[in-house]
Amino acid sequence: MTIVLDRSAQLARMEEARRQTQRQLDMIDRQITRRMTALIPQLQPRRTAYRRGKPPDPGAFLERYRANLAALTAERQPEIDALARKLARQDRAIAAFRERHGSAPSQAA
Repeated sequence: MTIVLDRSAQLARMEEARRQTQRQLDMIDRQITRRMTALIPQLQPRRTAYRRGKPPDPGAFLERYRANLAALTAERQPEIDALARKLARQDRAIAAFRERHGSAPSQAA
């Protein structure tokens, strides 16, 4: 009886640790999104009227947006990669634990 309880408690701890890691990844994603949202007004073209008959380039904004997004993502990439590797290890450990001890996947995950 206590062995079953110990195993289910261990599995619950493993699943909670995985959820925490996923939350950290989600938080980084939200931080990048929030910073990009704050940058959007600065990425807009400075002039709104045509200058010398030349219309504003619609692709320039998208190009500036993508460049800034790549820079922000590259800044956090080592952290993202480490958390992604940790998440993969946790997934494998949980799957191996379930296979070894024959417990069904939880519905909360």
